Amino acid sequence: MAKKPKKDMGILEVEKLPRVSAWAWLRARFFAGMVIALPIVVTFAILQFFINYIDQRVVPILPESLRPETYLNYAVPGFGVIVLVLFLTILGAITTNLLGRSVVVITDRVLSQIPIVRTVYSSFKQLVDVFANNPTEQFRECVLIQFPRADSWCLGFVAAPARGEVRSHLSEEYIGVFVPTTPNPTSGFIMFVKAENTIKLHMSVEEGARMILSAGLVVPEHPDVKAAIEAANSQSSKKETEAPSTPSQDAEPGPEPTQDQDPN
Repeated sequence: MAKKPKKDMGILEVEKLPRVSAWAWLRARFFAGMVIALPIVVTFAILQFFINYIDQRVVPILPESLRPETYLNYAVPGFGVIVLVLFLTILGAITTNLLGRSVVVITDRVLSQIPIVRTVYSSFKQLVDVFANNPTEQFRECVLIQFPRADSWCLGFVAAPARGEVRSHLSEEYIGVFVPTTPNPTSGFIMFVKAENTIKLHMSVEEGARMILSAGLVVPEHPDVKAAIEAANSQSSKKETEAPSTPSQDAEPGPEPTQDQDPN
């Protein structure tokens, strides 16, 4: 016997969602919580490591009368950081006057005369001077260069144009590009390539560093994509604000206005 067709009652049928097991629900919520908590935990773990590292090296240098353990019977986290900040501030204030500068010059001459120490000291001093006194000499922009072979591209930072002996052997067209390693950007390679053989990127140096630290997992958005998204959002919001309010069709029309009749 054929089944009677169901009457259309004007109700839309809603598709039932597939049932999720309790284990799948718990696993999804666990990973969602881990994604939220992991950056916070890693940040505080790194801060704790540096604070403990500084405390372990600064606090033992202080006399016992200045240590908080003498009076509180327990260590105060971050006390070494506070002492280090105060010391560097006082040191900077002293070295900015005439007497302090003369002491710095004498110390620089003494350290530059020691055979083994002068190599390390001069290298780090020159590096610090470059970043402290010449902000234009820092990394300027992010580029892509072909390394270690053709059709294989690496992310690098433009350091400066070729100068000195390197420029005499090459030409003005060459620039110095620092190619850091992943995930440790403190080491890498300095490459001298032609500027025309590089691809300039819109991302900033900070965004490029984040991309290297994350092994390519954190990729900044392209400016064209950002501009398109902002334009679409602004256009939609503009349409919503400028949309005219249409009167309701169900509203009853009001009484027609009456005109005064002429007695004549």
